[in-house]
Amino acid sequence: MWQSIVSFLNSVWPYLVAIAAFLFLIIIHEFGHFIAAKTLGVRVNEFAVGFGPTIFRKKGKETEYSLRLVPLGGFCAMEGEDETSTDERAFCNKAAWRRFLIVVMGAVFNLIFGVVLIAVSFIPQTQFATTKVAYFADTATSNSAGGLQLDDEIIEIEGRNIYTVNDLAYNFTAVDDGKINMTVIRNGEKVRLTNVPFATELYDLNGKKYNIITLDFKVYPEQKTFGSYITQTGKTALSYSQTVIYTLVDLIGGRYGMSEISGPVGVTVALGEAAKTGIFDLLPMIALITINLGIFNLLPIPALDGGRLVFILIEMIFRKPVPVKYEKWVHAAGLFILLLFMAFVMVKDIWMLF
Repeated sequence: MWQSIVSFLNSVWPYLVAIAAFLFLIIIHEFGHFIAAKTLGVRVNEFAVGFGPTIFRKKGKETEYSLRLVPLGGFCAMEGEDETSTDERAFCNKAAWRRFLIVVMGAVFNLIFGVVLIAVSFIPQTQFATTKVAYFADTATSNSAGGLQLDDEIIEIEGRNIYTVNDLAYNFTAVDDGKINMTVIRNGEKVRLTNVPFATELYDLNGKKYNIITLDFKVYPEQKTFGSYITQTGKTALSYSQTVIYTLVDLIGGRYGMSEISGPVGVTVALGEAAKTGIFDLLPMIALITINLGIFNLLPIPALDGGRLVFILIEMIFRKPVPVKYEKWVHAAGLFILLLFMAFVMVKDIWMLF
């Protein structure tokens, strides 16, 4: 019996870690709203971890702190957030700039936490990969006439900035003919290279085929110093942010299909697999997810923080708030569509598990 229990725990613990990590990112987001609200004089009625029936609650000076049954999120319930209130400390009665800061701080906390996780994940490393060409393979085609040269530092590919070696991997995908336009730093000057030739291979992802470039060069390592550690942390945060934005752009543009989108189920499975290999493999994934969460929440979509910010900005520009009933209708419609989309993605993720 004990062997069965141990075997079960060994198989499920990575996914429990993943669920805890996912929940913690939501808590970080809501904590950003909470701290901003408290600092800017808004009454917070409840700060909850999870949804559904309450398991535990504790009443503070004015805020109730609760733990709820379903560990799939949380919320920071402010007085006058979704309705009118006569309380002078209500969210709805505060100046627009205060409400703007309170709404935006959830995403800001996610982004800051992502940077912290990146920095922690780099602790064991003794060197970092650069984007500067060190040598070419014997079969290289990219160093043909007019192409790459040794010691070229790649800073842009097809109009997209290159911060880290991860950007090279992402932007060398989904090409038509294996020819890439790029910008490099050569002898201290920017040089524009056009139609740099690379060999390609066909890659099948969930039934959709992509031409993937075969990288025919290696890059220089950079020794870890305090300066390079800080610089690489910042560059990686920019890289992750850019990847999130361009992934969304590519999704809208049709480069990726719905089969490439993952919801909480798919993300939890991926995090669970990473947890099996060790904490320093898990941290970069969590960092990317929290940065993703922060950026996605700032999109001008009804029911998200970005949607709320749009209404606050309209108020700040025209000196007059949008009537509450209209804003409620917009957010309700957005929430309905968002929940339908999440349900679709969740069903797709569960279907792909079997």
